[in-house]
Amino acid sequence: MNWSRSRSLQARQLLAASLGLVAFLALAGYALDRAFLDTAENNLRERLRSYAMAYAEKGEFARNGEFIPPYEPVDPRFDRPGSGLYAEVVLPNGHWDSNSAQGPALPRGTMLAPREERFEGPMPITKINGEPAEVYRYGWGLVWSAGGDARAEFPYTIYILEDTTALRRQLNVFRAALWGYLGGAGLVLLLLQMLILRWSLRPLRRVIEELKKVQRGQATRMSERHPRELEPLTESINAFIESERQNLERQRNTLADLAHSLKTPLAVLRTRLDSHAPEQELREELDIQLRRMNDMVSYQLARAAKSGHTLFAAPVKIEPYAEEIVRGLEKVYARKGVLCEFDIDTNAPFHGEPGDLQELLGNLLENAFKWARSRVLLTVKPGETAPNRRPGLLIAVDDDGPGIPAEKIALILQRGVRGDERVQGHGIGLAIVQDIVRSYRGTLDVGPSEEMGGARFEVRLPPGL
Repeated sequence: MNWSRSRSLQARQLLAASLGLVAFLALAGYALDRAFLDTAENNLRERLRSYAMAYAEKGEFARNGEFIPPYEPVDPRFDRPGSGLYAEVVLPNGHWDSNSAQGPALPRGTMLAPREERFEGPMPITKINGEPAEVYRYGWGLVWSAGGDARAEFPYTIYILEDTTALRRQLNVFRAALWGYLGGAGLVLLLLQMLILRWSLRPLRRVIEELKKVQRGQATRMSERHPRELEPLTESINAFIESERQNLERQRNTLADLAHSLKTPLAVLRTRLDSHAPEQELREELDIQLRRMNDMVSYQLARAAKSGHTLFAAPVKIEPYAEEIVRGLEKVYARKGVLCEFDIDTNAPFHGEPGDLQELLGNLLENAFKWARSRVLLTVKPGETAPNRRPGLLIAVDDDGPGIPAEKIALILQRGVRGDERVQGHGIGLAIVQDIVRSYRGTLDVGPSEEMGGARFEVRLPPGL
């Protein structure tokens, strides 16, 4: 089993947040460490520069060009051999070292150009006791002149060196405090993240608990008290549950209707068999009843197929189906010469079963052709809209016929009832339309047509999931 798939969503988020937090704290710690080191090195450079300036201001040169250090030492450590703070003056014909430089093996400096400054380090050295160490070195190039006589000017360079012991000690103290605080802050933030994740995932856990109740039969649907982000999920689950419940009920009803319909043919066959009728008569009766049962089965299956629709169906273009239906109706009603006009928005597809669309358009258009004098209008437009849902759909069929009285509207929508007994038909077409519209949770409105003067059948399907 794939380990990444077996982890819970909370574990995934906690792992991702923890990795991000650790990476952030590591980068922050590194940046702070570098900033402290740069600041410490800058402070060290300025301190070494101040020592060099003190030697330049208080030191003197003898007539033979030898350097005479200040009478009072710039820092007592310059007089202690191996103290860790060293001074060197590089002359054109030699150099001068402080007492502290006696013993350690220090790197020799070179002559720098006048006013040139150089800060280097860390550089390796060897202490008096032979142990390796490191120093930072600051060099400053200067020119000495005797009494303004340009002929007595000569360059020299002052070097101040200091070992890294004090700097490393400061850096170690800072790093211990830094990573200690960052580690403590990281633990607190990780704990806080766990609490936040548990709080933020609580709605998902509630959804899971409700799903388990639905599975165990303790609840019939999901509740509506969920965050906005989870509403499409819970609504889709409720729609699926409702669709499955309707499908199960429809299947039960279909089986019950089919069983009831088959009882009579089976009873007839049993009666004929018990009556010991001639073989030829039995064959004829068997053929009649078998055809009857076959018609009943086909009818019940067709009715079951028309009663439902597939959830989350792909969009179906309406115009090709409408054109095919209209071409057939124009042949049937050729004597009337009815003209059918389309006002179809191509951005308004039908989301459902193509068979439902054919039944819907076929029955509405056939009814309009039957009653129209010369014109029929099919209108298809986008319907109502809702956030995070696909738009609804409006399908309207108008005709210029005699119209339908208001008191007969409810009557013609009943199964088996015709608006006019003199007109041929079975009176089930509009009932089928109403059943299909109900299965899509839509509405069917019947009334007068303001544009054409006859009847108007208007189907409105709600926004889909």
